[in-house]
Amino acid sequence: MEPEVPSRRPGRMKKVLVVAAVCLLAAVGGVFAAVAPDIARGAIESEASSAVRTSPGIAAPVVAPVTFDAAPADGAKQVNPAAPVSLKVANGTIERVTLTSTGGETVEGSIDSQGTGWTAAGPLKFNTDYSYTYVVKDGAGRESSTTQSFSTVSSSHEADAAIYPLDGMKVGVGQPLQVIFSEPVVNREAVEKAISITSSAGQTGAFHWHSDTMVRYRPENFWAANSTIAMDMKLFGVDLGNGQIANFNKKVNISIGDKKVAVADSAAHTFTLSVNDQVVKTLPVSMGDKRFPSARGYGVLMEKKRYDHFRASSIGLKPDDPAYYGDVDVEYTIRLTLSGAYIHQALESAYPFIGNANVSHGCIGFAPDGAAWVFDNMGTGDVVQIVNTEGDYAAHDDGFGDWNIPWSEYDN
Repeated sequence: MEPEVPSRRPGRMKKVLVVAAVCLLAAVGGVFAAVAPDIARGAIESEASSAVRTSPGIAAPVVAPVTFDAAPADGAKQVNPAAPVSLKVANGTIERVTLTSTGGETVEGSIDSQGTGWTAAGPLKFNTDYSYTYVVKDGAGRESSTTQSFSTVSSSHEADAAIYPLDGMKVGVGQPLQVIFSEPVVNREAVEKAISITSSAGQTGAFHWHSDTMVRYRPENFWAANSTIAMDMKLFGVDLGNGQIANFNKKVNISIGDKKVAVADSAAHTFTLSVNDQVVKTLPVSMGDKRFPSARGYGVLMEKKRYDHFRASSIGLKPDDPAYYGDVDVEYTIRLTLSGAYIHQALESAYPFIGNANVSHGCIGFAPDGAAWVFDNMGTGDVVQIVNTEGDYAAHDDGFGDWNIPWSEYDN
């Protein structure tokens, strides 16, 4: 007889299965937790550390933020137009940059090979507002855009200059090079370093500041005859001091002619011209009288006029002065000083004294034929040395009196 098998209750079976499942899950979970606790924890921390998700429940990669170093700084004022405009980024790359003025002009630039730097290719303009926009991409490929603005040096702090001789001029061996600035120069050394001067004859020279706005340059001795001089002035953006910024670069090329040096002898009443150290002409003259003796030393010829008009009042003479000559028309004039010393054809009343006595107001007067010859054969930059006169030296900046300054003093 078969033994009786106890019947199983459905409810008990379910309970056993549930317990088994719980135990199994606990066992599996325990093994998972024991084997890879860091993986589980890392996933949770990744989710928690990023506020950005590409889809619900999935965190975007965590990357370092892009950092910027832009120059000029946002909102900068009085920016030097020559200052470099640049952008450097870390933890990302530069996609594109635009630099434009409020007038719509674009300043070109280039991104370096690593894609982490951008530099403007050209200088900016004075007194201009600029908008500076750059787009960058971070390590996750996300783009962001930033716009800054700045403004350059205002017109009130913009300095210009006048250069002489002019580009392409041909001058004599005595012509100093001159730059007159529109604003006072404090940083003289910076200006001198920004001006390169070379001579085809290999001559070197020195700068000499006659004032805070005027500087000249000459060699120790006269320029070599028939040489050329090149001035390369890279002054754009140079800080002159007191916030004044130079606004120009300029190249000037000058030709030097034959060496023409005349000696005007007040005692002998003669004017002797040498060309390339050979005497070519001696002419009789009348020079400054005792009251108005001709200035001694070297003078450099300046402007020439076939016809000119002289006024006694321009040298301080009044009608009641015995030396007053009123207003007169004069021929063949070549200026020696800014204050009014000239080479010229003497007035007719002085003809009897030419070669015999000094009756002028400091000028060198010639007979008509002599005045015409000098006018045709001498010009800007040629030299006249006045000797045996009771007059003192003219002021060094009253014309080009630079050759009357000893070299040891000029080169300082």
